Amino acid sequence: METILVVDDEKNYPLILSAILEDEGYETLTANSGREALEKLSNSDVDLVLTDMKMPSMDGIELLEKIKRIDSELPVIMMTAYGTVEKAVEAMQKGAYNYILKPFDNDSLVLYVNKAVSLYRVIKENRRLRDAVTSQYRFDNIIGKSKPMQNVFETIRKVAPATANVLIEGESGTGKELVAKSIHFNSPRKNNEFVAVNCSALSESLLESELFGHEKGAFTGAVSMKKGRFELADGGTLFLDEIGELSQTLQVKLLRVIQEKVFERVGGEKSVSVNIRLIAATNKDLKKEMEAGRFREDLFYRLNVIRIHLPPLRKRREDIHLLTQHFIEKYAHERISKIPVKGIDQEVKRLFYEYGWPGNVREFENVIERAMILCPSETMQVSDLPKDFTDNAYNRLQFEDIPSNAQLNETLALVERKMIERALKMANNVQTHAAEILGIGKSGLNQKIKKFKLDVGSKN
Repeated sequence: METILVVDDEKNYPLILSAILEDEGYETLTANSGREALEKLSNSDVDLVLTDMKMPSMDGIELLEKIKRIDSELPVIMMTAYGTVEKAVEAMQKGAYNYILKPFDNDSLVLYVNKAVSLYRVIKENRRLRDAVTSQYRFDNIIGKSKPMQNVFETIRKVAPATANVLIEGESGTGKELVAKSIHFNSPRKNNEFVAVNCSALSESLLESELFGHEKGAFTGAVSMKKGRFELADGGTLFLDEIGELSQTLQVKLLRVIQEKVFERVGGEKSVSVNIRLIAATNKDLKKEMEAGRFREDLFYRLNVIRIHLPPLRKRREDIHLLTQHFIEKYAHERISKIPVKGIDQEVKRLFYEYGWPGNVREFENVIERAMILCPSETMQVSDLPKDFTDNAYNRLQFEDIPSNAQLNETLALVERKMIERALKMANNVQTHAAEILGIGKSGLNQKIKKFKLDVGSKN
């Protein structure tokens, strides 16, 4: 049962309105001032506010503004006399759901109220679903409802409490460091340091000093002793990104630390003991690197106790919608326009879905962040996207990709079938939505579904 807060400085008016609304099955709360109304809102779950426009101390406009700061989506209906219609229009511009002129008949009041309450019921359901999606399809800051990502989440949950070394494989931009952090911060080591090192960012000599530290005077410029990342991570987790870039010399030294839990600083003789969990990541195929003699087999098996493979974004396209909403919310504060972005245009959705995303989630986030700054309206358009992205997205199909002996009709039919399958998947098999994505009529889509004998269930 929904609850309506009725606000009016005339003592009897809220009581009369409450009686009318309670006959319609609503619960009601009453207040005789804006201040009292705000107190009721802070202590109760309210689904609609019905407030007079003209009140002493705090008028309806000021009350509306304060309500919108508490819940921007809570509907507010303003009650106003003919002389304050201009104020009512101002209230609509500031977010009021509607206004009703006094005196009004009971049927009109109930009609306005029913519509507003129905709207808020949908809003609350969407919030509930969004919260459910957040808890079900998010692990820390990693987003995904696809089966590959759900498998990743399950593996993280299982391995986080353990101490075994972990090897994370995946293309650049797939979120390998996020997975490493998730393992650390869901482990018994979470109160100790998470230390990350990019093995491809430094030369061999600098990386050795960075990992193991050095003694004073070990080399020119070593004016004091410095602890390395292994010592800094003692009791916690050391994350070695791009492990495939390690030189053979450093591979040997790393292997010794893993096996014996000790090392010496550069230029030192004293052994330093450490207790760390090692998580390594690579965008290379380490087995091929082993076969080529560039990566030690014994080190590989020491690192590869637990293996997690992160799929590229093109292999989990069903996560694109979730990622879109996540990044829109993440970068909402960067918007120049005061109009919130509520969604994306169908053409943008199509481009996002069909693009190959060579930079994976990192590239996708960059595209959304830029668009959030430039988008002037509540719907993200193609014109808001980076030009280099749209150029690549529109030019993705190259003639070189088509076999030289391909027949025109066969090729066009294949492309047509793939586009229909993709649109149906994007629309969750709702044919009306799929037809809109493709820019054709529903009957035309239905004919093509029959032509290609596609199994789409019974959704219309």
